[in-house]
Amino acid sequence: MTIKPIKTRKDHQQALERLEVIFDAKKGTPQGHELEVLGILIDKYESEHDSIGFPDPVEAIKFRMEQLGYNQSDLAKVVGLKSRASEILNKKRKLSLEMIRQLHDTLNIPTDVLIQPY
Repeated sequence: MTIKPIKTRKDHQQALERLEVIFDAKKGTPQGHELEVLGILIDKYESEHDSIGFPDPVEAIKFRMEQLGYNQSDLAKVVGLKSRASEILNKKRKLSLEMIRQLHDTLNIPTDVLIQPY
């Protein structure tokens, strides 16, 4: 078992290949320990190099509306006016601080997502 830090894409690829080989290792065995450490190293490398950014705020609103079965009229109740809801969904109106608060409180969308530019 030779474990080293993952610093490059090549190191990452080699670690993934090794992970596939020992994936079914039993806990408490030398390969099981290697699997655990390798998993931690791969996760650390991926979180530093392959992080996924926040989604587009309007797409997040549309997605959440779909999840909740909301329509534009329901969104209008949150942001104030039906025309305002339409402008937001068509990216013709930026979200105000008050709208962000309302959307966060009502639709439970993280504010970090809603404050992103679009």
